[in-house]
Amino acid sequence: MFAAERQQEIMRLARESGRVDVLSLAEEFQVTAETVRRDLKALDRAGLVRRVHGGAIPAGNLDFEPDLAERDTVAADEKERIARAALGELPGDGSVILDAGTTSARLAAGIPVESRLTVVTHALPVAARLADHPGIALHLVGGRVRHRTRAAVDAWALRAYGEIKADAVFLATNGFDVEGGLTTPDLAEAAVKRAAIAAARRVVLLADSTKFGQQHFARFGDLANVDLLITDTGLSPDDARSIERQGTEVVRA
Repeated sequence: MFAAERQQEIMRLARESGRVDVLSLAEEFQVTAETVRRDLKALDRAGLVRRVHGGAIPAGNLDFEPDLAERDTVAADEKERIARAALGELPGDGSVILDAGTTSARLAAGIPVESRLTVVTHALPVAARLADHPGIALHLVGGRVRHRTRAAVDAWALRAYGEIKADAVFLATNGFDVEGGLTTPDLAEAAVKRAAIAAARRVVLLADSTKFGQQHFARFGDLANVDLLITDTGLSPDDARSIERQGTEVVRA
């Protein structure tokens, strides 16, 4: 395959999934990672993609937000490992906020039947997984529901989070970066995430490594606001150390 043909195929994959990563492309095309990086550099210079940590996204798609079903299939094994590791961070008998996100929903689905917790969430998929749990006192935060994420946003949600103080929040993000902080494409969703951070004594970020280096339109916090990041081994030790210098503990599951 000629370089131009390979780059055209890279563009197609980027448009379909919203992101491509170097290692997957190298395996797909049976070329070296360095060859893929040269392809991405050429596409970036042409204004067709925007390079991010470990890969690229289509140009102009810093606010790209795939729907829930599509996001659930991305890094599925890594999200399962992250969710399992997060189970160990649940308080023995206390209160938690579960943010909207596919990894948060996996955490909710894995909470043991013997657990006794108060759970607050503005995410319909999370609430659906916990509605029949015998040991969970479930509080569903209301508001306008965003169809793309099935999460409640706006004034009702912000008011509810302003009235509580939970032991911990298990937070989701579309992107995290040492300098850019925590970001998501939607301003209303960012406001609720910010309120959830303020409503908890401890902040646990659940984010797979493909999100590292990504920056989206709406910023809702810094890594310094995060007590613990649970991610996967795709995050390099050097990047983990750079995050820990912000005061955040890092677990690579």
